Amino acid sequence: MSDGTTGREDGTTEHENGTTEREHVRVAVIGSGFGGLGAAVRLRREGITDFVVLERADSVGGTWRDNSYPGCACDVPSHLYSFSFAPNPDWPRTFSGQEHIRAYLEYVADVFRLRPHLRFNSEVKMMTWDAEQLRWEIETSGGFLTADVVVSATGPLSDPKVPDIPGIDTFPGKVFHSARWDHDYDLRGKRVAMIGTGASAIQIVPSIQPEAARLTLFQRTPPWVMPRVDRAISGAERWLHRQLPFTAKMRRGLLWGIREVQVHAFTKRPDELGMVEKLARRNIARAIKDPALRAKLTPDYRIGCKRILLSSAYYPALAQPNVDVVASGLSEVRGSTLVAADGSEAEVDAIVFGTGFHVTDMPIADRVVGADGRTLAESWKEGMKSLRGATAVNFPNWMTIIGPNTGLGTSSMILMIESQLNYMVDYMRQLDVLGGRVALAPRPGAVDAWNDRVQERMKRTVWNTGGCTSWYLDANGRNTTIWPGTTAEFRSNTRRVDLGEYEVLRAPRPRTENPAEKLEAGA
Repeated sequence: MSDGTTGREDGTTEHENGTTEREHVRVAVIGSGFGGLGAAVRLRREGITDFVVLERADSVGGTWRDNSYPGCACDVPSHLYSFSFAPNPDWPRTFSGQEHIRAYLEYVADVFRLRPHLRFNSEVKMMTWDAEQLRWEIETSGGFLTADVVVSATGPLSDPKVPDIPGIDTFPGKVFHSARWDHDYDLRGKRVAMIGTGASAIQIVPSIQPEAARLTLFQRTPPWVMPRVDRAISGAERWLHRQLPFTAKMRRGLLWGIREVQVHAFTKRPDELGMVEKLARRNIARAIKDPALRAKLTPDYRIGCKRILLSSAYYPALAQPNVDVVASGLSEVRGSTLVAADGSEAEVDAIVFGTGFHVTDMPIADRVVGADGRTLAESWKEGMKSLRGATAVNFPNWMTIIGPNTGLGTSSMILMIESQLNYMVDYMRQLDVLGGRVALAPRPGAVDAWNDRVQERMKRTVWNTGGCTSWYLDANGRNTTIWPGTTAEFRSNTRRVDLGEYEVLRAPRPRTENPAEKLEAGA
């Protein structure tokens, strides 16, 4: 039997009287990486099932779906780089490769029954706050919908950053970013330029060096690289973790504890990192015998200022005869000739950019319009700023997972994500307690107080004092990326939502007619 309505592909419902109604959900989650899937699991566990996960691609995985370059792997141990509520006893190696992490995320989507909530090929085009209805109007590539709460889990490593190099459009060969690897292009026998020396590049270089006829690495700043102590996890270990789950929990706890102790040197006593620096210098000396090359590869800043990278294959690959290291950034392209800032040139057939992501200038921020009519990007033009890494001034009922100053330089981001999910769940509980159509808007004073505290603590950290320029810093030189403390401290700070830090917004009540006024009007 028909109810007189017609559903349409754009997410609206058309009624017989000609009016249309948009689909409405309680929560819209943006992104299906660790943050988005984690949010979905926690919402379901809280008894909230009226939510959707909007994903621009055609499968889950986020960063671990998009980055499939040769050698792609995680530099955090497997048992720590996974959800505490979804332990995996069958990790094959101490440090997992991209394919295993992506498979793990698919497993999470299945085992926690998230598939019905997933909306693939639904890129968010615009989100606008409706102050009268106290809800978000969302336009996606798949249609329109509204939501009481938006949880943005787009992640900082989702949109590749490609530098604007003069003449790049004249290059006749192949060009791609490490996060958009072209697997159809065969690098065998080619002259390849690798631009950048970050976490992706040090994994790519050893993987493609044996295939390339010539590999030229353009290095603006050398990274500190420590050996990667990776090994296969034995069948006996995996059996033990399956039969006695507490053993996997103990393993995770040990890995976490070691990193919690280490973080004090990074955040409070950077001078104590000198011993680690000596070990890193020995690592270079063992693999690089050429003094000139060793000088090029030795950083002049305190270890830890930039992300410490892990590889036992990077330096040996650079020592091979078919590799050139140009200790200068790429400044110009003239046809197939690449010109470095120091004037040196290289003829190449392919360019691979390992130049990182839009971290301190989230692309999603251009597509979120708040209560004051400004986009989040406009609100953050002086630097990203939020309350406890989650909520922003003039953006009611909108929160980020992996927001400003929630990144880590030493441990697992999954720990930070789970802390933010605790905050998200308590936020939803507070809305329930308040009752009715209600929204929470962070008070500017609370946001400023939190950020002043974070930035004050940041002053003594190695990320600010180590003498380097890193992707942790925004255009104004502020570190809006890293959390300057332990994961335990952050968890404590995000365990509960303090309503004193928020303004409670309620929808205006519809005006009811006064009977006396009605009689007077009819007299």
